[in-house]
Amino acid sequence: MDEMFTKSMARNIFYGGSLFFFLLFLALTFDTMGVVPTRDNHENLTPTVVAGKMLWEKNNCIGCHTLLGEGAYFAPELGNVYVRFGNSTEAIKGFIKSRPKDGIPGRRSMPQFNFTDEELEQIAQFLKYSSGINTAGWPPNKMG
Repeated sequence: MDEMFTKSMARNIFYGGSLFFFLLFLALTFDTMGVVPTRDNHENLTPTVVAGKMLWEKNNCIGCHTLLGEGAYFAPELGNVYVRFGNSTEAIKGFIKSRPKDGIPGRRSMPQFNFTDEELEQIAQFLKYSSGINTAGWPPNKMG
């Protein structure tokens, strides 16, 4: 190695690497923008689903659960709960209704929210909608 690593060589490596990674970033951004709209489940977005999303936010469900990988890890992932409960909104509503008033002593458990039948339908429809989104295989298994 007769050559020394000079300032100009370092500068060229820096600028070349920066340009390469900037172009890679742009290419990946354009690819993502082309793929994401085709993965949505927007044709099933109804006023009932929107009301269920509002209930989700109002009751801070994401404070305990994850949804499509986002949220807290205190309680199970709910992005695929519709599939996990046998593709049944009735099973989801029954589970939410069955929660004990004060929880289960000595265990972490979901509180009783005392939802009306209409609210139960809304939250169940929101969870059904969420499970229909193409998440490219997330969560990796049915149990979330």
